Amino acid sequence: MDFNVKKLASDAGVFFTRAVQYTEEKLGQAEKTELDAHLENLIARADCTKNWTEKIFRQTEVLLQPNPSARIEEFFYEKLDRKIPFRTTNAELLGQYMQDAAKEFGPGTPYGSTLITVGEFQRRLGGAEREFLHMSAINFLTPLRNFLEGDWKTISKERRLLENRRLDLDICKARLKKAKLAEAKAALWSEEVDKAEHELRVAQTEFDRQAEVTCLLLEGISSTHVNHLRCLHEFVEAQAAYYAQCHKHMQDLQKELSRFPNAFAVNASTSGVSAGPSPLSTATLPGASPPSRPPNPSNALESSTLKIEEVKPAATGTRKAKVLYDYDAADTSELSLLADELITVYTVPGMDPDWLIGERGNQKGKVPVTYLELLS
Repeated sequence: MDFNVKKLASDAGVFFTRAVQYTEEKLGQAEKTELDAHLENLIARADCTKNWTEKIFRQTEVLLQPNPSARIEEFFYEKLDRKIPFRTTNAELLGQYMQDAAKEFGPGTPYGSTLITVGEFQRRLGGAEREFLHMSAINFLTPLRNFLEGDWKTISKERRLLENRRLDLDICKARLKKAKLAEAKAALWSEEVDKAEHELRVAQTEFDRQAEVTCLLLEGISSTHVNHLRCLHEFVEAQAAYYAQCHKHMQDLQKELSRFPNAFAVNASTSGVSAGPSPLSTATLPGASPPSRPPNPSNALESSTLKIEEVKPAATGTRKAKVLYDYDAADTSELSLLADELITVYTVPGMDPDWLIGERGNQKGKVPVTYLELLS
């Protein structure tokens, strides 16, 4: 018990002495031992590494998990060393909703079957996202976290110890200075000078030793940069693989949907609903811009022109259409349009679904579907 009390009193005395020295240094009333330039540069480089690593780590967490509540939950699971529960991605949830809706609407209908297909690909996108999140957490986030919670804590501990050794050294220097001033007044203080010199030598040795240890740790920051560079490459590779996988899924989805290019037109004709833009759509509001011109492949021009001559206005599928925007024909195979006029339209076998044959009196030519509102 006596030992503990004495140690506590000694530690309190050392802490108080260091606090006084630190305060006097800040007030300019005491001299401070400066670290060598190399060590100062290493410390500045380490601080810079820590600050930017922390920012990159936090922002990467936000990128991978935008939901702050989910991030907090994952943080506590990691601290408690427990497995993070399975969490459905937003794309997977959307895909599930689409497939459930298809069951209600009827999987045999064009809309229902399309929902099933799109829902399946949304779930594939969600699976790709989960794999990307998993690989990024292992290959990028974990090394950054290990540095911040492991290596940096060790460096910080040794730097605090170095600062304490530096304060002790400056305290011994101040004591020696005072002892020498007293010695000049009375020879009886010579023992105090010897004691102060001994304490100064011990403090200098401990300071030099701690400075060397701290310097070695700080020089290891270069290895940290090399490790983080490797992790950064792996993160970029994971991102590239994820986006490439998403692109492939979307291309496959477009191919699946292209098998039924006129499904929306069939729905519109059977239900009496216009296949063109809705009259209430913002595209029909005053000042709205017309849609972009649909593609018109050159190899389709000749076949379309021949079909125009073969098909008569009374052909099956002839309908009236209201023109939504002015349209200037790109060539002789197309028909120029004026907004709000009524024309007769119909299609021909093998024709691009983005185009129809339009007639106005004796004039005839191809017209883009997006510029029309089909009437029942």
